[in-house]
Amino acid sequence: MEKRRLKNKIRVQRAIRNITQEELAAAVGVTRKTINTIENGIYTPSTVLAIRLARYFGITVEELFQLEE
Repeated sequence: MEKRRLKNKIRVQRAIRNITQEELAAAVGVTRKTINTIENGIYTPSTVLAIRLARYFGITVEELFQLEE
């Protein structure tokens, strides 16, 4: 069975807003390491966290995350 990855645009969205991983982490209630591992595709966020991140950036979950098949 092929493993699917969840690609994301968190790094791009942070760059647009000129915010650090630490600032984003504080805003959504997680650690900087969590943001880092999500950005690098190592960790898949919970649905709740994915929604928090998308709302923070003012975009949809589908715009922020894409399933790579």
